[in-house]
Amino acid sequence: MLTRLAEPAGDRPVTVGLDTARYQRCALVSAHAARLGIELLFLPPYSPNLNLIERLWKFVKKQCLYSHYYEKFGQFKAAITHCLESAPVKHEKELKSLLTLKFQTFEKLRL
Repeated sequence: MLTRLAEPAGDRPVTVGLDTARYQRCALVSAHAARLGIELLFLPPYSPNLNLIERLWKFVKKQCLYSHYYEKFGQFKAAITHCLESAPVKHEKELKSLLTLKFQTFEKLRL
């Protein structure tokens, strides 16, 4: 993934935001990023609002789990599958706001 991100950037600096999963913090990934001139910026240990998949999972839990009981695992799985499949149409407006990529940016920020 890092190689694919570095190629189109050319001489422009690349910073990749990652969570703190061990496989992303390992020496192999860090060394490869350094060779490619990519800066790795790790999110704080608990920052679900910065991770889009966490926002989507919170939405799915709200739709499928809150005040719902599933007697069988298959029913639970079917509810989640249906929620994810129908969400782009049924909840388009809510998801567009929830899963926005419009983050505040900072120019020449010293970390």
